[in-house]
Amino acid sequence: MTVLMAGCGDLGTEAGLRFAAAGHRVVGWRRSPEKLPASIEGAAADLSSGELPPIPADATAVVVAIAADAPTEAAYRAAYVDGLSNMLDAVQRSDAPVRRILFVSSTAVYGDAGGDWIDESTTPEPGGFSGRIIREAEELLLSRLGGTGITPVVLRLGGIYGPGRTRLIDQVHGGSALIPAESRFTNRIHRDDAAAAIVHLCTMNPVPAPVYLGVDNEPAELGEVLLFLAAELGLPQPPSGTAESRAPAGAPKASGEPSRGGNKRCSNALLRSTGFEFTYPSFREGYRDILAGVGVRYP
Repeated sequence: MTVLMAGCGDLGTEAGLRFAAAGHRVVGWRRSPEKLPASIEGAAADLSSGELPPIPADATAVVVAIAADAPTEAAYRAAYVDGLSNMLDAVQRSDAPVRRILFVSSTAVYGDAGGDWIDESTTPEPGGFSGRIIREAEELLLSRLGGTGITPVVLRLGGIYGPGRTRLIDQVHGGSALIPAESRFTNRIHRDDAAAAIVHLCTMNPVPAPVYLGVDNEPAELGEVLLFLAAELGLPQPPSGTAESRAPAGAPKASGEPSRGGNKRCSNALLRSTGFEFTYPSFREGYRDILAGVGVRYP
């Protein structure tokens, strides 16, 4: 099987390495293809530009793993809507035997659910421009591929953490972490499990469902995660409060895009029903593995 990774950042590269390790040919598109490992055939591409390399003639699966260049509405639209549209144009112009296109999405399309459980049957209600634009891209994928014989798959990932993604650890270690005054559930997935899920959904024999939630087994309150990290680091418990309570007097209040993730509990039952197994079923295993690898940074 030949897999085209349209977008080969950290997550796309890890997924590409796993495809290659399984014996598949992998072609990776990114702006700086020279940064890709040898097992991924790199090609220079900017999805938002519309000027893309030819689709590999024997490509049977495409993974679209896009990231916006900046946290702005324009950057999100250029990456997710324009980039995906250009990718689909290229596939539909080609004669490649593509049978499956997986789009890496986000649980941000659900917005805030007040701590309730949600799954693939829950109607998306984005709370900000990021979720709204990513949802628009999902709908574009599903509508464009209808009747083409190509199976669309949307993988809505929770907050990705892992190597190089240590924001919460850094906050606890640096003393800036705050336990929310009110309950706030968070959902996450280790980078390696996210990459493994991409490979699994692209290679499984049964035809996959249109949408899957890519989160680990245990939605957790943010405060619980911060307390766990403090204990693992041997540090005092972070204080409780809000971001505003730590802002300097007279500082402007944040506005615009709501806090990422919202307050919801995402179920991964559908993904697990396909036979997928997590290496890091909860934040505890994942963060312990990260700390074991970078402990020298956190004396």
